[in-house]
Amino acid sequence: MADGILGSAPVNRVARGGVTAFFVYSVGIGLTYFSQLVIARVVDVDTYGAYAYAFAWMVVLSYFSALGFDVGLLRFVPAYKAERAWPLLQGVIQYAQRRAAVVGVAVVFVGIWVVEAFGWSPELRSTFLAGFALVPILALVRIRCSVVRAFGGVVSALVPDRAVRDGMLIGLLAIASWGFGWTLNAPFVMVATLISSALGLICAGVAMRHRRPRAVDGIVPVYDAAARRRAAIPLVILGATEALMNRTGVILLGWIADTKNAGIYSLAFNIALVVTLPRIAVNTLFAPEISNLYARGDKVTMQVLITKAASWTFCAGACIAAALFILAGPLLAWFGAGYEAGVPALRTLLISQVMAASAGSQLYVMTMTGHERGAAVLLVCCAMINAGASAVLVGMFGLIGAAIGTAVSLVVWNAAMALFLLLALQLLPGVLAIFRVSREEEPVVITSRERVK
Repeated sequence: MADGILGSAPVNRVARGGVTAFFVYSVGIGLTYFSQLVIARVVDVDTYGAYAYAFAWMVVLSYFSALGFDVGLLRFVPAYKAERAWPLLQGVIQYAQRRAAVVGVAVVFVGIWVVEAFGWSPELRSTFLAGFALVPILALVRIRCSVVRAFGGVVSALVPDRAVRDGMLIGLLAIASWGFGWTLNAPFVMVATLISSALGLICAGVAMRHRRPRAVDGIVPVYDAAARRRAAIPLVILGATEALMNRTGVILLGWIADTKNAGIYSLAFNIALVVTLPRIAVNTLFAPEISNLYARGDKVTMQVLITKAASWTFCAGACIAAALFILAGPLLAWFGAGYEAGVPALRTLLISQVMAASAGSQLYVMTMTGHERGAAVLLVCCAMINAGASAVLVGMFGLIGAAIGTAVSLVVWNAAMALFLLLALQLLPGVLAIFRVSREEEPVVITSRERVK
């Protein structure tokens, strides 16, 4: 009966994996926000702002250092595995890790030189110096977790980056503040983040070795460098630009206004990202499945999967956003004095995230179908719009201006990707196709007379 429904196997596979990932991500997100609460409780709002400003830069730089392989491996690894091209599979994993490590270390040295050239306050300077060591670690964590995802490991791909890193951070801060009674500053919090991320990197390496096929053991790697380079430029632009666009508000507020407002906005933005939790969970298996279906030329099942996944993420995201919208005031006040100034910004961001959720995982559809160059062009254009609009609005309205700039660019970006998918792949974006897909999924009833014919 299940086989008679179009695309039921891939859809059910993504649904089951998405449910599992949702619970794991929920635990991880819970730890993430609990760690933010711990930081906000043990330091004042100004110290948290300095940490959030520096960490925003480290995240952007780590995406750049990953060179787009955290996305590219989701495309290459399933393809090589399906073809049983073990030397190429081994080669692409080693190539990704080595290149990311080299670029990450280079970023560390360049960053140290930049920090020494500017006359920053001692606390901000020390925070950045500690943070630069975080860049190659975060890049390698993302790459290794992507390999685990590509091998089909849902839980084991999520635990190192979420549960281990944030759980360890909570433990270190709790012991230092409540156990030893230390007064914590931004550099100490950044060092604690560095230690917990290093532990996450070790766990990601163990998970990667455990999940990889045994046929890869002892295989001499083959490096298809030409294919990597063709995909590398648009993918690194995608990874770094998306990270930059997500943190443009924090960076501009820290640069134009002050790090206190940057910290408040960072907290509001991170809370709004809870709306993306269902989409992130579904994406753990959505991206490799789209790559597989596209390689087989099964565009009809792709449409079913895209629409179903968008409907799941939209409904779940809207429910989460509604609750956070109502509780925005008490929730931010819970983090400490001064954070309630971010309530209007949080509500603005929640509305834009719901609108984005209705469009589904369009970026993954574009990258998994070989349209990463088009995706990069669209993202860069929207990032430029975001930076320009946010810079003007931050200067005029402060916190709420940063939120409006981010919200507008997010909606414009998703609308542009939807139009691209419709024109280039003839795929209806997001939840717009749900009624059409429902009709296509109806099983065909064959009468006895038709059987005779």
